[in-house]
Amino acid sequence: MEPAKAAEAVRAKLDPRSPVTVADVAAKTGLALRDAESGLKWLSSEYRGQLRVTSEGELVYLFPTGFAKPWEAADARRRLFRAVGRGAMGALRFIVRAWVAVVLVSYAAIFLALLIGMTFARQGNDNNSRRDDGLPGGALAYAFLRVVGDALFWTFHPWSPFSVYYAPAMWEPAYAGGYARRQPRRAQGPKVPLYERVNRFFFGPQPPAEDPREAERLALAAIRAGKGRIGLADVMRVTGLPREQADPMMARLMLDYDGDVDVSEDGGIVYRFAAVRKTALDQPEPEPPPAWARSKAMPPLTGNSPGANFVIAALNAFNLLMGVWCIENGMTIERVVHLFDRFPHPIPDTGVPIALGVVPLVFSALLFLLPLGRAVARPRRVRKQAEEKGRLAVLREVLERVRGKQPVTDAAVAEAWRRATGRDAPGKRLDRELVALGGDVVIEPDGATRWRFADLETEAAAVEAEREHAAEDEARLGEVVFATDKG
Repeated sequence: MEPAKAAEAVRAKLDPRSPVTVADVAAKTGLALRDAESGLKWLSSEYRGQLRVTSEGELVYLFPTGFAKPWEAADARRRLFRAVGRGAMGALRFIVRAWVAVVLVSYAAIFLALLIGMTFARQGNDNNSRRDDGLPGGALAYAFLRVVGDALFWTFHPWSPFSVYYAPAMWEPAYAGGYARRQPRRAQGPKVPLYERVNRFFFGPQPPAEDPREAERLALAAIRAGKGRIGLADVMRVTGLPREQADPMMARLMLDYDGDVDVSEDGGIVYRFAAVRKTALDQPEPEPPPAWARSKAMPPLTGNSPGANFVIAALNAFNLLMGVWCIENGMTIERVVHLFDRFPHPIPDTGVPIALGVVPLVFSALLFLLPLGRAVARPRRVRKQAEEKGRLAVLREVLERVRGKQPVTDAAVAEAWRRATGRDAPGKRLDRELVALGGDVVIEPDGATRWRFADLETEAAAVEAEREHAAEDEARLGEVVFATDKG
């Protein structure tokens, strides 16, 4: 019987509030034991069921949330917010690219041409009546323009360290004597387009795409490296998932990869995947690195060079200040045209300058808010990343001490958190993490306290014993009797 059909029959007869065994389900539904077991595995995968082991080694299935999925609403909201966020960020990135092509550079060129034109106009009309209606704040605009021009020159000229054709020595000895001009040398790495640098400045570096099946891939690699036998601790070790997420994932893997679960005499749970061991490779499967060895580095705020950041900020600030100046002086397009008339005459008020004033002012101000907001939110992201490092450090300390049969103490766990984060754990955070891993406080005869992880200890012993007795024939392929590559 198909697992989904068996699960439907089980769900129709089973009270999800009470723990059950495979035999209980078979008696209530009339299903064969194998069908009852496959149905329970399917339900465990679908509804995040959990397993218990009795002192006699029997498996007990339970469903903490019943046959309901209370997490679906939260997951749906999270997916909706993520989709909306991606859409909004995509729209904002499109606006920024349009701003780069049409506004950031174009407006800077327009304002530069306006300043130069007005400067020449003033020089040619020193004695006319428009002398008093000249360029208010012209000295300030000239000084800022000079700074922008110098920044552009010293950033992108051929001898600049920020130039893509930077070469410290432009002359080199020639073979026939004397010196010859060296050809410009392109900087190391791919050239980053201007719009991408602007995107990085305002939105930060683009994060790499995440593999939605990364956790399953790592778990399968650990299964193959562990001779087809694995425990929940191994899954948490390679994936970094908390226990409440690793447990239902194993139920799903058993369903998808013909897995089975076994219980040792001491009550340790071992997941067995004999079919996954088949391989045509000569070398054994390497064990994937643990989750704490793959911690992601905090991405930089922009990912650009200081020179590129300065130029982008200077251009945006120039447009913003010129927008303010145009609004203060009523520089509409009509008035700008009249400024360069050959014969001076009074220039009437033509309203609020939208194109040269409001647009560059509003957009430039909004664009400056983006990196400012990311800079304000960065400490929170750093704190969350540090807490994740601390959680993985606690996981590492517990798993390694359980594997090495060493006691787990509060001092050892606190020191592991401190080494990973550089600070002490807040409040009762360590206790919560240890309880989530199945820990219980044990008081020693001398009055000292330590943490005991009975499930992980019995599981480690059971997995080790299973791997020692695992047959190597499970991984071997049979003799090849036909091959299309040999004719």
